[in-house]
Amino acid sequence: MTNLRQIMPGLALAIALAVASLYAADLPAMKHLGFSALTIAILGGMLIGNTVYRYFAVASHHGIQFSKQKLLRLGIILFGFKLTFQDIAAVGFAGVLIDTLVLCTTFLLAFRIGRKYLGMDEQSVILIGAGSSICGAAAILATEPVLKAHAEKVAVAVATVVVFGTVAMFLWPMLYQWTSHLGISEFSYGVFAGSTIHEVAQAVAAGKSVSEAAMTTAVITKMIRVMMLAPFLIALSSWLAAKPHGSRQQKGRIAIPWFAVIFLVVAAFNSFNLLPAAWVSAIVSLDNLLLAAAMGALGITTHFSAIRQAGAKPMLLASILFGWLIVGGGLINFGVSHLLH
Repeated sequence: MTNLRQIMPGLALAIALAVASLYAADLPAMKHLGFSALTIAILGGMLIGNTVYRYFAVASHHGIQFSKQKLLRLGIILFGFKLTFQDIAAVGFAGVLIDTLVLCTTFLLAFRIGRKYLGMDEQSVILIGAGSSICGAAAILATEPVLKAHAEKVAVAVATVVVFGTVAMFLWPMLYQWTSHLGISEFSYGVFAGSTIHEVAQAVAAGKSVSEAAMTTAVITKMIRVMMLAPFLIALSSWLAAKPHGSRQQKGRIAIPWFAVIFLVVAAFNSFNLLPAAWVSAIVSLDNLLLAAAMGALGITTHFSAIRQAGAKPMLLASILFGWLIVGGGLINFGVSHLLH
């Protein structure tokens, strides 16, 4: 059994990288680019992992693995303190329906195209689909332990989120300006941005580029998508367990990702506002640190050579999904808004 002494060196490295990433994410230049601490952490981890890490890899191994696994699960659980069920009421049933349709159609499209037409492996397709359809890097990180995916596939999926989410962050406000003659409200734009942009930080930036009101709506809509992460992981686990091949588990036996269930319970608890605001703020800060440490540890164990071997197919799939989020996401927003109003 791994003891604390074995864990400490790698854990200290992951936390140091997380602290540096959180500091960098607060810099004006990084905020303007929409780079979250998670994105910076994995990039920093990959830089370390492919250069100097080999000199202390043996000493750090256990702590890095602990950060990738245990800290990740705790981070996803505490992510629930960023959500309340009151957020759902703020955008109404239409917002929830739009998020649900965008998530389902994007993920199913990813699976269909990735597997049938691009011939990609199942893990990569699911990871890229989860990142594009739910909440970017956080969704990919949360999906990884359910799939038991390889670090390189996770890193490739995160790279697609970074590339296309960053493009979306700048393109969406431009689309709003180009279509201003159509009379699209800031609220409608906010729902569109929140339901289609990959990362929370990117949705914040895209909303703020239009107005504070658009940003608020974008963030609330985006966080509802985040809340859908738990039922998605449970459904994914059920589907994997039901498959007659691959898993060692008996067919029909569901390996419930309990961290996802607890995440929903925490969000429900947070909806009652039982804890002082200062406590919740401290918990959210701790959560940011834990997720950044997990992402940094993932980056450290990712090798550039493995990413190169992945080839162009992951980016091609992500680009198709990006096009769907613009066109299909726009049609879903338009259709639902007009049907329910």
